[in-house]
Amino acid sequence: MAAPLALRGLSFSLVGPGRVGASLAAWLTACGARLGSSVGRAGLEQLTTGGQDLLLLAVPDPALPGVAAQLAHRPQAAVALHTSGSLDAAVLAPLAAAGTAVGTLHPLKAFPHPLPDPEQVRGVFFAVDGDPEARALAFRIASAWGAEAAQVPAAARSLYHFAATLAAGGVVTLLAAAEEIAGRLGLPAAVTRGYLELCKGAVAAAAEAHAEGRPLGAALTGPVARGDHATVARHLEALAALAPEKLPLTRELAQETLRQRERAVPRV
Repeated sequence: MAAPLALRGLSFSLVGPGRVGASLAAWLTACGARLGSSVGRAGLEQLTTGGQDLLLLAVPDPALPGVAAQLAHRPQAAVALHTSGSLDAAVLAPLAAAGTAVGTLHPLKAFPHPLPDPEQVRGVFFAVDGDPEARALAFRIASAWGAEAAQVPAAARSLYHFAATLAAGGVVTLLAAAEEIAGRLGLPAAVTRGYLELCKGAVAAAAEAHAEGRPLGAALTGPVARGDHATVARHLEALAALAPEKLPLTRELAQETLRQRERAVPRV
């Protein structure tokens, strides 16, 4: 769990008090850090954080270069960390040129709304990179939160972030497709709730496999993973009649299921 006094004496300011920024700021203060300023992009003109330890930037990716350039004209904190998953520390180059150590602190977590409870950060993974001083502070913060952190270098950021979209958005897309099929069949809402529970169980099984040091594909179930060709054929026939636009996706998913099953349980 988060350590209440682990960040006592740390001073910081926040740019971007949205869902992510507000959450991280709350977690920092819960560990004893002191919040100076909290501004949106409209409040950047006068923001000066010189003398503080941390400038936390939680703005949308396209805005980061402009925000960094605007802030670099005035004294800023010793370290600046941004929360983007797809961009590396180089996007803060104007701040680096002005003498601030720059880096990243990306939470691998969904934020449907602000999450001020510090228990929400326990066990969350944070992707870190950047200057040594910035990385050191990022690791210190993650440790105080009871979170996990590792360096994800610039060359890996794009596909690291893409994989994150598969793990989160991709799962929801597939659940939404399942909901749509149930709706076309005229099934009650309870069926969708059942799909959600099924998903929770599948994710729990994958987590168990990971904890045991096995590939996540070891948790795969269903007719494709079992090699039940007759059931798969019936699925495809019914889908062709009801929702033919989903056949290409279904075939690609089946092929990827087989690849992941082979990776997890190689033939001997």
